[in-house]
Amino acid sequence: MTKTKVEPLLVNYKTLEEFKRFKEYGNQELAMLEDLESNIVENDSESPFYGIYYGSALVARMSLYRVRAKYDHYFDPAQDYLELWKLEVLPDYRGQGFGQSLVEFAKSFEFPIKTNPRINSHGFWEKMGFQKAQYDMERDLGENPLIWMPSGVEERES
Repeated sequence: MTKTKVEPLLVNYKTLEEFKRFKEYGNQELAMLEDLESNIVENDSESPFYGIYYGSALVARMSLYRVRAKYDHYFDPAQDYLELWKLEVLPDYRGQGFGQSLVEFAKSFEFPIKTNPRINSHGFWEKMGFQKAQYDMERDLGENPLIWMPSGVEERES
């Protein structure tokens, strides 16, 4: 795998246009477009969106949100963690390490990470070192979260 550069995506209309290439691949993309549009309206300067370009084309993207320790119900000790959402690589670019590069970028912050995988993506997440969180009906509300923990962090008992 060649070294790929993960870049923060600017909150602007050019990025919105680039996201439209992903739109046809499912409902999560519509939500990502809505997130971006609301950030443009709010003029939010700190973008939660990251991507990888191949030439001038955005070919992979994710949302990465920091959740404050007071809302942490997953990790021990309680701490800030990252919630990784909507990771996607365009079909023609899959299998080339772009998804792995995005996950490794997220891990580089050295915070625990929680994600809710798409159907049929568990193998990818396991390969990236994620594990199933102990299911807590009240906390997880029908989701099946996967978590990754850096050294010194454990899963909180439910």
